Amino acid sequence: MDDKLKHLMKELGEAINESLSESEPIAEVISKIKAGGYDVFLVLEATIGFNRRDEEESVSKPTSTPPSTRRDIEFKINAQDQKFLKSLKISVDK
Repeated sequence: MDDKLKHLMKELGEAINESLSESEPIAEVISKIKAGGYDVFLVLEATIGFNRRDEEESVSKPTSTPPSTRRDIEFKINAQDQKFLKSLKISVDK
């Protein structure tokens, strides 16, 4: 991974962190939770992928891959994910 991409990835992480820490709705809810006598910690996981494009591809119109040539995507869900989705009234069949 080149240094420019590493720097940009760091900037992206800082921008995400800053936007969350400056969010009034998040700050308000955290204040309410703390007022209720609880300590709060927030852990978010983000998966960000990068694919290098050829110069020719970056100029041309993006094309979608036909379904017959797509790789199968593996979907993993743990018990905590399932509990969270259930709280949102979303069911997931394994």
